Amino acid sequence: MAEAIDIRELNVRIEQQSGFVTNLVTGMDRVIVGQKHLVDSLLIGLLSDGNILLEGVPGLAKTLAIKTLSQLIDATYSRIQFTPDLLPADVTGTMIYSQKDEKFQVKQGPVFANFVLADEINRAPAKVQSALLEAMQEKQVTIGSETFNLPNPFLVMATQNPIEQEGTYPLPEAQMDRFMLKVVIGYPTIDEEKKIIRENIAGALPKVTPVTTADEIIKAREVVREVYIDEKIEQYIADIVFATRYPDRYGLKDMKDMISFGGSPRASINLAKAARAYAFIKRRGYVVPEDVRAVAHDVLRHRIGLTYEAEASNVTSEDIVSKIINKVEVP
Repeated sequence: MAEAIDIRELNVRIEQQSGFVTNLVTGMDRVIVGQKHLVDSLLIGLLSDGNILLEGVPGLAKTLAIKTLSQLIDATYSRIQFTPDLLPADVTGTMIYSQKDEKFQVKQGPVFANFVLADEINRAPAKVQSALLEAMQEKQVTIGSETFNLPNPFLVMATQNPIEQEGTYPLPEAQMDRFMLKVVIGYPTIDEEKKIIRENIAGALPKVTPVTTADEIIKAREVVREVYIDEKIEQYIADIVFATRYPDRYGLKDMKDMISFGGSPRASINLAKAARAYAFIKRRGYVVPEDVRAVAHDVLRHRIGLTYEAEASNVTSEDIVSKIINKVEVP
């Protein structure tokens, strides 16, 4: 019975804390037409302290969505445009010799902000992409011999164009794994497209003013951490991730030759965190299997390595995740 009271009390606290979610969604809707899934994913990343990678062809409002979100929150924001000639020091910062003091001084780079937009991240070579690794995982940056902590909250939101496009470098696996979610964005519906045309030819985009602060987000994250995950749900999450590693154990023998490597333990951690944040957005104090299913594609699609056989058979990681979700037993 204690559990039931606990959940009820938690639901009340979630109601109190999640007011700003509605404000953020309303603010996003004023600027972004449609793209509900994109907005939800950005909120999940924000609430569970996870980095987000958005993929889609140019012109689908990826950069606009991230920029709008950071304007709605009263926090620092910086944008790094990745290009083939960008250097790691352009991202993290460098040592500059000061003639006045006759010593080297640290000049911090654009990565020192609450929200970092890494625009077109796959246009820069791997050495630059790797400059973000330490920042994304350890929330710190080493310049020369000194290590600096990054501000809290710290979130990297990266956009990329699909790999098939000209002049792109695929992201290294280690980098991919550090993104909590990889969200693939599709085209708007015809009604949304008409609304986009109407709003753009009318002239000015609505002015965005902050509706919440960084401190409020940190408080909300503490409540998200208390969202209850039952043992059965934990088992369900572990089963889904294990099915990406050992598909034959879950009756998916035909998948064995398609997967070169499955999800790392980071996949399980992020699946649980994202499901929690999703439950919070839905104003619930506990996680249900539907929450896990709702975030599974975004959490897992970039963590499954495909074999040549899969590529030859036109099997995508998307198909594999769908098959696994349909096959693994729901508690």
